[in-house]
Amino acid sequence: MRPCSAHQASPAAVDVCDVTLMLVGRDTLAWARQQLLVGRQGDSPIVAVTRGLTGSMIQGLLALGASDFMASEHGGEELATRLWRLREQHRHRLAASCRSAGSPLHPLLSKLVGNSLNFVRQLERIPTLAASDAGVLILGETGTGKELCAQAIHYLSKRAAHPWVAVNCGALPSELVEAELFGHARGAYTSAHQERSGLAAEAEGGTFFLDEVDSMPLSTQAKLLRFLQEKEYRPVGSTKTKRADVRVLAASNGDIGALVQQGRFRRDLYYRLNILSVCLPPLRERMDDLQLLSHHFLKRFAAEFRREVSGLSPAALARLAAYSWPGNVRELEHTLERAVLLCRGETIEEGDLDLPEAPDACACLEFRRAKAQAVQSFERMYIERMLLLCQGNITHAAQASGKDRRAFWQLVRKHGIDAARYRA
Repeated sequence: MRPCSAHQASPAAVDVCDVTLMLVGRDTLAWARQQLLVGRQGDSPIVAVTRGLTGSMIQGLLALGASDFMASEHGGEELATRLWRLREQHRHRLAASCRSAGSPLHPLLSKLVGNSLNFVRQLERIPTLAASDAGVLILGETGTGKELCAQAIHYLSKRAAHPWVAVNCGALPSELVEAELFGHARGAYTSAHQERSGLAAEAEGGTFFLDEVDSMPLSTQAKLLRFLQEKEYRPVGSTKTKRADVRVLAASNGDIGALVQQGRFRRDLYYRLNILSVCLPPLRERMDDLQLLSHHFLKRFAAEFRREVSGLSPAALARLAAYSWPGNVRELEHTLERAVLLCRGETIEEGDLDLPEAPDACACLEFRRAKAQAVQSFERMYIERMLLLCQGNITHAAQASGKDRRAFWQLVRKHGIDAARYRA
């Protein structure tokens, strides 16, 4: 027997154990019990590759916790198939666990719509984060729902009865950021005709949300760090130090780590903000939620504007699936809001969708890399689109695409797409 080695099969790992009967008289199953624990990643499944074991010994391996076994002479293709099957079974169990854990969550989380595994994993952390009073850094591209996430943390926390105060740091002139956050004394600058308390004072007892915190000037970052550490601040132009009991949540749609390396964001402030974190995935990484999100927005806007709009045509759904969504869920929301207003019938058609062409992201890459990236992107987009239109039916999707079912399935497996997520 050789020790287990972790087989990397993102997103869920599968451990492989090569089992051979090498020494007569050794307690094979006792040895297996020890080796099956070596390198195992949490509750990841295990497949045992056997050679020369009797039926009773194989049964013993399964009893010890191996999820599957195969004879070593069957080769790599058989092993790859078994690994894929175990990985998908493990993913489904995780998803079911997440949904089960998420079902009793607060109604506030109903605004964060989605069932994809990577999204639900972040969502189910919110009640735990809310129970703490530590700072939280919420990361994600623009339009992924960072402020909704921050609101959920606030209203699920013990501070829910106190103020929720949000400020977009990127929307404030750099010279006014400090005064907006911490207030100013009378005469602090030309237009300061009277003393004014800042947003930190307004948030007393509650939650202070700093959106686009990475756009904050370095001089203000130093004062924010002191505020986070000491709960103290000094209004602009004042000699008096004030205190505020607030919880600070921050969000960024950029790479703060890169800004730290470039000297544009304080390292100590980054560590102070990033005690706890949530990272919301972009829409292109949760395309299996596209149909769910679309119907959620259609239902909402149809009721809001009193329009008899009941759904999307297959062509319209295909157009949504083919788009890259650089603005993420917010862009989808606004697109469907316009479509509901412009739609002339009960079903939204492709012509009702006002979508721009995505910019060519490959233009600046070396030709071979650009081509490979474009092919990968096209394959995944096309497979997801066909599965969406055929409601996850592999046979129908293969027929519609003019490909052999086995070849289509290999593409599904290559890109790690879970066809079951697209079934109605």
